[in-house]
Amino acid sequence: MIVVFIDDNRHEFGVEPIVRALSGTAARIAVSSYYAFKKREPSARARRDQALMVVIQDVYEANYSCYGVRKMWKAINREYADQFGPVARCTVERLMRQLGIDGIRRRRKRPKTASARAEECPDDLVEREFAAPAPNCLWVADIPPQAGGTPSYVPTQAGWVYTTFILGVFHREIVGWQVTNHMRESLARDALTMALAAKYRAGEDVSGLVHHSDRGVQFRSIRYGETLAESEVVASVGSRGIRTTTPWPRR
Repeated sequence: MIVVFIDDNRHEFGVEPIVRALSGTAARIAVSSYYAFKKREPSARARRDQALMVVIQDVYEANYSCYGVRKMWKAINREYADQFGPVARCTVERLMRQLGIDGIRRRRKRPKTASARAEECPDDLVEREFAAPAPNCLWVADIPPQAGGTPSYVPTQAGWVYTTFILGVFHREIVGWQVTNHMRESLARDALTMALAAKYRAGEDVSGLVHHSDRGVQFRSIRYGETLAESEVVASVGSRGIRTTTPWPRR
């Protein structure tokens, strides 16, 4: 690895300056050792690696550039066992990493939200009349839709990310929100806590406010209900199969 590093940078800095810069590190090497290594014949392992890399690249391209380590390892041992003998999986992984190739990973399926049973839900006090005569009369909470009406479950390299928002209907402003990598009840409750805390700090009264949501279990959890009751907020739940809210504010 040290020799490769020197080779990559020798045309810009020169061999001896690089060796002097490395002399105080764990990667120190003598100039004579560098040139001796360069003159040395490639080892049997290095020659085998070079041949394997050619084969791996060919197999990768022949299979639409989608093979990962597992499939590549099985293909090499199945089709080239006579040429290379048994090839370890870690060897295939190392050589694929050197070639800068990787397989295509299947995107995780978007999880579905669960709904509480009708008998566990309070009445629908809104009945799709999404209007309020004054602030702090009606909030609607949801995992809101994106363009096209799909919920805002955001796929990332680390997995799905989920958002929830609480909308103050009178001003059409988001009064509470949360973004997490899970769909536990705290996803919704944290947004509610944010909204209530902001109103308390502003000295506003939220008693009697109607909090309207769908039947998602996040909004129907015991702790969520306790948070509503402690602030004397009245729970309302929409009918099954009907979206809870009006269109959300666009960015």
